[in-house]
Amino acid sequence: MSTGIKNGKHHTFNIYNLTLFFLFIVTTCYTSPANGINDEKKRVIVIDAGHGGKDPGAIGSNGTQEKEVTLAIALKTGEYIKRNIKNVIVIYTRRDDSTVDLRDRPKIANKANADLFISIHANWAKSKSVMGPETYIMGYTKEQANLEIAMTENSVMLREDDYSTKYEGFDPKSSESYIMFSLTQKVFHEQSTDLASKIQQQFRERVKRNDRDVKQAGFWVLYNTKMPSVLIETGFITNPSEEKYLNSKDGQNYIASSISMACMDYLNTIDSRSNMTSEKKNDPDQDTDTLLITDTINYQDEISFKIQVTSSANKIEIKPENFNGLSDVTEIKSGGRFKYTSGLFTDFSDAVGYRKKIETYYPDAFVVAIKDNKIVPLQQALEQKRKTEKKNKKD
Repeated sequence: MSTGIKNGKHHTFNIYNLTLFFLFIVTTCYTSPANGINDEKKRVIVIDAGHGGKDPGAIGSNGTQEKEVTLAIALKTGEYIKRNIKNVIVIYTRRDDSTVDLRDRPKIANKANADLFISIHANWAKSKSVMGPETYIMGYTKEQANLEIAMTENSVMLREDDYSTKYEGFDPKSSESYIMFSLTQKVFHEQSTDLASKIQQQFRERVKRNDRDVKQAGFWVLYNTKMPSVLIETGFITNPSEEKYLNSKDGQNYIASSISMACMDYLNTIDSRSNMTSEKKNDPDQDTDTLLITDTINYQDEISFKIQVTSSANKIEIKPENFNGLSDVTEIKSGGRFKYTSGLFTDFSDAVGYRKKIETYYPDAFVVAIKDNKIVPLQQALEQKRKTEKKNKKD
């Protein structure tokens, strides 16, 4: 994954610019029917304000505490989301200066069956010149800079009582401990990457922040989440200019509104994918999920699961030698790319087990859901599976 830093300028915004920006958001969100997120289902978005209570987080050059910045941005983000997205429930891991254990933050999201988990932080660097936001997804990294960020954020657990037992012997200061994240089930890898990319795009294009790109690292707060999840480093609190920006109402509003717009774009994309018409599906020029090479699927009216092993901008000839000996590979055209999957399962846990078997050759493989011969959002598929199983038990 790219870690390149793009050039950009830090902008100071006055009240006039902020007013125009607010008007643009309101006009965009309320005049276009395309922005109306799924009216049938309440979306649940959990917003996690990093640190808090006895844990101040990073300290800025002028004394600003990370915990204060993250709480302010988190609360504003929630308000923007409720204003801009229909049928949404926003849950906060904290709404005040309280202490929340690191392991409890993802538990809150899992208990709520959240659709998205967004953890908000402010970055730290030895150099005071480093600036710009970056958004992380869960993953193992060998890149020292990314590892150091994860170590800094994970070290919060050292403040907790009996942290070694709570976190199963994990040592946030030991690089060896982070190897465990290489075995993480990357079920929501693609969805998390998509959300993270949209967040960075908003920062880059809408508010002209210095874009430090989407990255991955082993953050404990993302480790056990059961939905698309991201951790946003909103900027470097150690840069005096950016510290001032992060601590200002204008800066916080721009950051929060950007995250909100990215969430809306992401959910609209999910809805558009799950509501494709048969006419679009049969049109080869449309950007749709269509199985071009099919195997025998006996579950046309049910959800099944496959493992996506790779994707390419160009077609790959389907033969075992091109896929590490896999003989059951199918090709799916999606988003202008060719995606290649293996296996066919009606049970999600069986698909996860199969993914583990082939992870030696495909460490980035992940589970995708299939219904009516097309890819559907995994979270929605799992929810439908649970509802169907619950109904069957009652019958």
